[in-house]
Amino acid sequence: FSPQTITGNFASVIHGLNANHLTDQVIQRSKRMILDTLGVGLLGTSTEVCHKVRQYSKIYSSDISSTIWGHLDFRLPPLYAAFVNGVAVHSMDFDDTWHPATHPSGAVLPAVIALSEAFPQKKKISGLDLLLAFNVGIEVQGRLLRFSSEARNIPKRY
Repeated sequence: FSPQTITGNFASVIHGLNANHLTDQVIQRSKRMILDTLGVGLLGTSTEVCHKVRQYSKIYSSDISSTIWGHLDFRLPPLYAAFVNGVAVHSMDFDDTWHPATHPSGAVLPAVIALSEAFPQKKKISGLDLLLAFNVGIEVQGRLLRFSSEARNIPKRY
């Protein structure tokens, strides 16, 4: 991508992020966001909609699998584990939010955790790697929202 385009600049910034960019304040806030999202997600595993997507997702299987939160004996391919866990977080509708209106952690954390579980044992990622991936996901979401004309003035429209 050309750095002169919005897409090129976006890709360059995201590609250039590394653990050195995680300040102590960012790490502490990220940990709080992760803890909050896990708590809301675990509570959300008891909702009817989460039960439905869990039942639906049982038809999928793979040699690579990730945990369904609150059900350690039930594993799914990472894509579907992220989907089920993300639904659990959003089903409670009090996960973290920001302006413009979005729920950043509920979309990012389930995917990051599901993918991290899918790594082979000899290539497991560190906690710092997980924090970096989480923050890159939050940054991507925030930048996409900033570029989106649909995200403008959401509070005024609803």
